[in-house]
Amino acid sequence: MKNLNQQARFRMYNNPKLKLTNATSISSGQVAWRCPSNIALVKYWGKYGIQYPRNTSISYTLSAAHTDTFMSYKTLATDSQNGKINLAFTFEGKPQGAFAAKLEKFLNSLLPIFPFLSQLELVVESANSFPHSSGIASSASSMAAIACCLCSMEQQLFNTLSDETEFWRKASYIARLGSGSACRSVYGTAAIWGEHPEFAASSNDFAIQQTEFHPLFQNYKDAVLIVDRAEKSVSSRAGHALMETNPYAATRYEQANTHLAALVKAMQTGDMTTFIRIVEAEAMVLHALMMCSEPSYILMRPNTLSVIEKIRTYRQETKVPVCFTLDAGPNVHVLYPEKHAAEVEAFILNELEPLCVDGYWIADQVGKGPIALSEVTIA
Repeated sequence: MKNLNQQARFRMYNNPKLKLTNATSISSGQVAWRCPSNIALVKYWGKYGIQYPRNTSISYTLSAAHTDTFMSYKTLATDSQNGKINLAFTFEGKPQGAFAAKLEKFLNSLLPIFPFLSQLELVVESANSFPHSSGIASSASSMAAIACCLCSMEQQLFNTLSDETEFWRKASYIARLGSGSACRSVYGTAAIWGEHPEFAASSNDFAIQQTEFHPLFQNYKDAVLIVDRAEKSVSSRAGHALMETNPYAATRYEQANTHLAALVKAMQTGDMTTFIRIVEAEAMVLHALMMCSEPSYILMRPNTLSVIEKIRTYRQETKVPVCFTLDAGPNVHVLYPEKHAAEVEAFILNELEPLCVDGYWIADQVGKGPIALSEVTIA
């Protein structure tokens, strides 16, 4: 698979036979999935082609931060005009024109993979467990949920996905086409995305699950501190594009792949020192790359830096293995082992909560991955 060119990769799931016929017994139905967001430990920053990553990444899958998506369908008397999608979309009970247009465009792009979509009337309802601009990647959870719904629909109508492995691989592939990091959200615990010589099954097309970690890194906690709710001045899409002219891009991609191999080894052996060093370095490098872009931009805010300094001081003084990471925004993810939850959360309440907007933060932890919210047969 790794030797296929981009167009061949994109075609690997194309299937013109997935069309409804008079013999199809199911004319309507519903599928529903709850999919989590994720937080990258080694960052994906820079892409090419059809949502391919410039470097390998690994993320923890979250639990409390998730998107619920319900997709109901019924057959049309004839294919929709011009073979396009017939879609009604609501988010948290309200129409959302901008995202509906984005989703419709995405589903139309998937017609070579799911040609039966043009034969259906689709109603999609979605809701997040976390607020907008909260430092949690909503595109990852939402696109993962859409991908799981589409694969479940295929399974209901055609029974073509042979087993769970194939279901999750295809769901990861489809999620990636909607939002790169979404491909990691279809797996529990942790997931690697991007080809890497030390991980034989790794691929640019989809993520692979990672679960074999030392007990220290199981059930890890993630407190998301909301230090700024403002809309980002530069979107992640624009940030990825700026990597194409970033003078440090090549060195960064090499560093990320080196970091990933070392981080996975540390998580397997229980090497907390290496884990903290790499995770924090990755957060700072991500934002340094933004500052070194042309034009440059800064997404961290004064309270972002204050939180980081307090975490490092607390760790140095107490020897409690707490660390931080950032996504492409100002809000801070505080990572710590479950066995240190009581003391770290007391520290958050006393020292970090005052730095959050209205004292708001989200308590989360590593999760088990997507959950089917309706009766769906995968295998």
